[in-house]
Amino acid sequence: MRSDYFIFVPAYNVSATLADVLGRIPPAVMERAQVLVIDDGSKDDTHGAFESFVAGLAGGSGRLQYERFERNLGYGAVVKRGISEGLRSGAKFIACLHGDGQYPAEKLDEFFALLEAAHNQSANGLCNQPAGVSPEGGMLALVQGSRRLVPGAARAGKMPLYKRLGGAFLTALENIAFRQKLTDRHSGFIVYNAEFLKTLDLAKLSPSFDIDLEIISIADARGYRLAELPIPTRYAGEKSNLNVVTYGLRVLRQTWRRFCLR
Repeated sequence: MRSDYFIFVPAYNVSATLADVLGRIPPAVMERAQVLVIDDGSKDDTHGAFESFVAGLAGGSGRLQYERFERNLGYGAVVKRGISEGLRSGAKFIACLHGDGQYPAEKLDEFFALLEAAHNQSANGLCNQPAGVSPEGGMLALVQGSRRLVPGAARAGKMPLYKRLGGAFLTALENIAFRQKLTDRHSGFIVYNAEFLKTLDLAKLSPSFDIDLEIISIADARGYRLAELPIPTRYAGEKSNLNVVTYGLRVLRQTWRRFCLR
């Protein structure tokens, strides 16, 4: 059965949080969605956590699926797989929901609603294209969750100081290089328009954590519209798999390339 929404869940050693994340997806969203948990070679019992959650569902598990990579391939590989499966499903909108609990599954309905409203406006000819933009430019490509739209939210959510300062610095530089200004370019809570994703060559995208930034950069360069909605910040001392130094250097390199092309 074709669904309007597709949600893929990057999952690596998330046995302690996965059930809570899946349980916070709004029922109204779940009724219209397919959910694919992509286990990136976890060493804990992430699969067992998924099976336990499914076993406890009263209405069955037809909309929930699980896929495992036998070895850890990295975040970029998970995102590529999630997008590919989302497009194959025929869904109109595709969401990335991390399995570690940092991002608010309960707010997915707001993100899907914004994309859906923009899609309906565009279909009715109410979305004017900006001057000098390619024919597809009126389309809203994605909605990104921002932990910085509400002043002080990142600090209140216990985001580490080095991440607050580093993210603010990188975002400020990126806002100089890119056309559209965003407040939190390094949030991984993103819901995409499938029509935009169909234009990407996934094989050429990064296998690492900066794949999200690459996709946003492509949308910006091609003149698609970007949007953001506020989300709460959640940090509970969990171990991050992101090397912030190498990630920051890759972001700077990509930003410089984009700046030179303007």
